[in-house]
Amino acid sequence: MKFKTAIKPYHAAAGGLGSLEATTRFVIDSKNALKNMRNLLRMNKARGFDCPGCAWGDDNKSTFSFCENGAKAVTWEATRRQIDATFFAQHSVTALNRQSDYFLEYQGRLTEPLRYNPQTDHYEPVSWDDALAIIGEHIKAMDNPNQLELYTSGRASNESSWLYQLFGRMVGTNNFPDCSNMCHEASGAGLKRSIGVGKGTIHLADFEKADAIFVFGQNPGTNHPRMLHSLRHAADRGARIVTFNTLRERGLERFADPQKPLEVVTPMAGTISSAYYQPNLGGDMAAVRGMAKALLETQRQRLANGEASIFDDAFIAQHTHGIDDWFAQIDATDWQTIEQQSGLKQQQLREAAAIWQNAKRVICTWAMGITQHKHSLDTVREITNLQLLGGHLGKPGAGLCPVRGHSNVQGNRTMGIDEKPPVALLDSLARHFNFEPLREHGHHTVEAISAMLRDEVKVLLALGGNLAAAAPDTPRTCEALRRCGLTVYISTKLNRSHLMPGKQSLILPTLGRTEEDMQASGRQFITVEDSFSMVHASEGIGKPLAATQRSETAIVAGIAHATLGSEKVDWLAMAGDYNLIRDHIAATIPGFQNFNVRCEEPGGFWLGNAAADLRFNTPSGKAEFSAAALPLSVCPETQAPFVLQTLRSHDQYNTTIYGLDDRYRGVYGQRDVLFMHPEDIRALGLNDGDRVDIETQSTDGVRRRVEAFRLVAYDIPRGNLAAYYPETNPLVPLTRFGDGTGTPTSKSIPVMITAAHVRENQRIA
Repeated sequence: MKFKTAIKPYHAAAGGLGSLEATTRFVIDSKNALKNMRNLLRMNKARGFDCPGCAWGDDNKSTFSFCENGAKAVTWEATRRQIDATFFAQHSVTALNRQSDYFLEYQGRLTEPLRYNPQTDHYEPVSWDDALAIIGEHIKAMDNPNQLELYTSGRASNESSWLYQLFGRMVGTNNFPDCSNMCHEASGAGLKRSIGVGKGTIHLADFEKADAIFVFGQNPGTNHPRMLHSLRHAADRGARIVTFNTLRERGLERFADPQKPLEVVTPMAGTISSAYYQPNLGGDMAAVRGMAKALLETQRQRLANGEASIFDDAFIAQHTHGIDDWFAQIDATDWQTIEQQSGLKQQQLREAAAIWQNAKRVICTWAMGITQHKHSLDTVREITNLQLLGGHLGKPGAGLCPVRGHSNVQGNRTMGIDEKPPVALLDSLARHFNFEPLREHGHHTVEAISAMLRDEVKVLLALGGNLAAAAPDTPRTCEALRRCGLTVYISTKLNRSHLMPGKQSLILPTLGRTEEDMQASGRQFITVEDSFSMVHASEGIGKPLAATQRSETAIVAGIAHATLGSEKVDWLAMAGDYNLIRDHIAATIPGFQNFNVRCEEPGGFWLGNAAADLRFNTPSGKAEFSAAALPLSVCPETQAPFVLQTLRSHDQYNTTIYGLDDRYRGVYGQRDVLFMHPEDIRALGLNDGDRVDIETQSTDGVRRRVEAFRLVAYDIPRGNLAAYYPETNPLVPLTRFGDGTGTPTSKSIPVMITAAHVRENQRIA
C-alpha cells in the first residue's frame, strides 16, 4: 500500500478542527457511518458501552463523551469489512507476514474459527466444537499445569477475566502474563510498597479542586485525550499544570475543545502547561529528588528563622514512617548528580518545587514514561514521597494518579489476572469453590516468553492482545510463539501474533465492545474498571457481523468446559447468564458486594481505596517513605551515546495502527522515523531527513538492529531519541527489565546511530 509521506510541523492546538476532521474521516472510512455515529452517541453513557480505548474516567456531563482516538477505536472495531475463508485461502501465512501491521488489521473483522494447516501454510475454517475439543485435548495432555500460559489483554471485561483466572487456577497454574506486565507494573508495585494499595487514590472530580497538577512522563493528547478536558478545565480555573516530559508534545501545550464550536472554527485554544520541563529519559526520579532537595533546604531555612513549616508535619507524624532515612538520602545526593541525571538545571527544579510548595492541594499523575525503566519502581515511590511530604493524600483535590492504558487493564488485575496472586484471593476461591489453588507464583510476560524459548510451553491461550507486536525483542518473541505446542488467539481482527503459529494454532473470532451480546438468558452486559477505580456497566448495541462470532466470556467458558467439564463449576450456565458470574465475583473479590444491584448505579460505583481513607496495608501500618538512592545510570553496563524511547503515534492505540499519520508531531504517511535533536543530527554529520540504522548496545551478545529510519529534527533533549513501536521493539532486549517489576525497559534503550545505505526508491511504503 502506498501512502503520501511528508514531514511538516503542526502549528494548531491539539483537538479543535483537526480532531473533528480526523474523527469524521474515520467514521466515513469504516463503511458503516450511520451505525458508528449512533455508536459514538452511546459511548461512555448509561445503558451504552464503555470506550474500548483508554481507561480514563467518565464525567457523565458531556453531550459527547468520546475523543478522537476513542472514535477511531470504535469505528475500527465496528467496520463492515470482514475476512473469511476466501481471504485465508488466497493468502498464506508467509505472504501475510510480509504485510504491515496496518494492512493486517485494515482487512476487517474475523468472523469464523480458523485452524492453521502447516502443510499448506494457510488458515482454514474449523467448527467451534472441534476448536474447543482441540484446546481441551492439548491442555489435558500436558505433563504439568505450568506448561499452560494464559495471556490477557487489558480490553477483556471483568466477567471474562474473572472466569479466565478461575479456569487457570482450577487447571493448576498461576501463569497469567498480561499487558500490565509491560506497562504499569511499577505503578502497582511501587504504590503497594509505599501506601499499601496498588491503585491511584483520587476521583476524577479531584481535578476540579486541585491547585497544582504535576504531569510526569505521559502524552495525553495521543494516549488518553479525554484527560485534556480535565487538564484544560483545571488550567482555566487557575490551577498550575506542571509537565515533566522528554518530548515537547502539543497536547500538553495547547488544547482546543472539539465540543466548543467557537474553538473549532477559530484559532482559540487554552494553555495546558504553565511550566514545561524536558528531563532526560529516565531522569524523572532525579528531577523529583531535586524538587525534594530544594524543599528540604527551604524548610530548614524557614525553621532556622522561626517561620512555619512548609510540610504537613501532623500528617507525617501520624500517617508515615521512614522520613528521616529519606532525608538522609536527599542530603547524600548532590546537585551536580541531580542536574546531570535529570538533564534539568537546579533553578528549574527550584521553580517546580516552589509551585508545589504554594499549592494547598496537589495531584501527581504519570504514565509509561515513568514505568518502563530499570529503576521505575523507585521513581514511582519517589513521586509518592513528594506527596506524603505535603500530606497530599486523602483530601479533595490531592492524591496519586497513575493513568492506565487499555480500558480494563486495572480491572483485569482486580479480577485476579495476576501471576503473584494475593493470598486472600486464593483463600477466597478455595473456600467458595472447594478446591486448593496453586500457591506458587507463576510467569509474568517476559518469563512466559523465556519459558516458550526453552520449549516448556505446550499451550498458549491469548485472551485478546497482540503479543508478537507488543512484547520486546521481536525476533526472539516470534520464535518463542512458534515453539509452543498450541497457540490460541481470541481476537476481533487479524494481527501479527496470528502469523507466528505454534506447532498448531487456532484463531477464535470474538465480539467487540460495541456489539450486542445475546446469550441463553437474553441480552448481556459486561463491566470494566477505569483508572479511578470506578466500575461501569457496558452494553453493546450493534448487531454482530456473523452468527459464528462469540463473546469472550462464552469462549472462555467453552474452553473451560471442554477441559474440565462441569463437575465443580457449571461453566456453560455462567456463559448463558453473566449475572451468575457477577454473583461469584461478589462472593470472592473484595469491594463487589451486591455487584449486580450496584451495576444499576448511574455512572458506575467506586470500589474504594484504603490509602485514600488513610488506612495503609503496609508492615508499619503507615505510608512508607522510600529511601532509595538514585541509579548510577539509566542504562547500566553501557556507554551508549544515545538513549531511545519507544512510543505511539497519534494514529495508533497500543499495537493497533489506525493510520500512518502522527499529526501533532508533523509526521504523515510513514512510521519508520527517528526523532532527534537538530544539534545531534549535525554532530553526526547528517541532515534532517537522512536515513539511519539504529543498533542496541547490549552485553548479551545478541545483535539488535533496525534499518533505514528517517531522521526528524524535534524538540527533545540532546542524547535522547524517540521512535514508534512496534517497529522498534526489536531493539528492546528481553534481558533488560525493571527491578522488581519485570517490565521491559522500553523507555531507556541504549543505542548507536549510523548512516544507512538504502536508496529511497528501494523502500516500500
